[in-house]
Amino acid sequence: MRRIPIHPLAQPEPGAAPPFKGRGTGWALAHRFSADERQAYDDGWGTLDQAVQEEVLPPVTQVLEEQVKTILTGNDSPDIGFDLSINPYRGCEHGCIYCYARPTHSYLNLSPGLDFETRIIAKVNAAQRLRQALLASGYRPALLNIGSATDAYQPAERKLGLTRALIQVLDEFNHPFSLITKSSGVERDIDLIAPMATRRLAAVYVSITTLDPALARVMEPRAAAPERRLRTIERLARAGIPVGVSVSPIIPFLNEPELERILEAAHEAGASSAFSIVIRLPWEVNPLFQQWLQQHFPERAARVMARIREMRGGADNNSQFGERMTGSGIWAQLLRQRFRKASERLGLLRVREALDLTQFRRPGADPAQASTQASLF
Repeated sequence: MRRIPIHPLAQPEPGAAPPFKGRGTGWALAHRFSADERQAYDDGWGTLDQAVQEEVLPPVTQVLEEQVKTILTGNDSPDIGFDLSINPYRGCEHGCIYCYARPTHSYLNLSPGLDFETRIIAKVNAAQRLRQALLASGYRPALLNIGSATDAYQPAERKLGLTRALIQVLDEFNHPFSLITKSSGVERDIDLIAPMATRRLAAVYVSITTLDPALARVMEPRAAAPERRLRTIERLARAGIPVGVSVSPIIPFLNEPELERILEAAHEAGASSAFSIVIRLPWEVNPLFQQWLQQHFPERAARVMARIREMRGGADNNSQFGERMTGSGIWAQLLRQRFRKASERLGLLRVREALDLTQFRRPGADPAQASTQASLF
């Protein structure tokens, strides 16, 4: 790896300065494919001292447009309850420090740290590509999720409307879908989602990680406040849309003590199902999360990481199917027991809404023939 001296220091070393307000991290962490590594270098002219004293301006969000060739991504993981996914954006302005999707920015030669939440790629032809995929003669309907690696209702969606356009295409084809979000922006599309829900073609899952607004502000700084997400559950449920709650990720000693209270609050708001995932620290998420812990919770950082390792076989992360979502060992078992008991008591144990694949049809096709063909798969 080639090392390049930088004059002056382009960015404070991780942990040397407080994070930018409204951002999950201020660290433009180099990704694992980087060919170069940048280091501060003292040239004897005081450039290091000058760099530390200079004000570092908060980065603005850049939304970059992209024309994609395909929009449907297949899933072969047995841990996930859907077959296809659509992500209308790459990166996410919500800035959740724990987001397992951060390493995907590495494939764009961008940092999984600050770039992930400030350089958003918008797939502006997503609806067009979806329509082409569904019209293909070889396509067969499958369980489809929107927003598995980005939030489909992050701030850019207000202007671009890519997610709304995707739902309109799915409605046109009677194709069922689920979506997961931390944003109240999904309420904008109730007019589309509610009629599809009555035909068992749509379900929404709202992620609530904490009821503490102070914790939420540092853990997921640009996502909707916890109380606002509960109101979103209420409004979706009132519109007749099946709503589930995701209490994910569970982080020991941070939001883990709230598990039962989050489930109770979601149930009172109208949630009818729930699931929960233990925190994952793949690739660059690991150093980002640990630096964030030291910045915001230094008195608990060692304790949190020790418990995570107890649930990951002694390692910081375990990507093995069957364990990566749940963890292993006694503490993971206790978490599962707590979740199951609370969910059973509240009637939330059903993991996902049953959606109807047999109604899929291509516009202009004979409805009876389309239904018969869909039922064969």
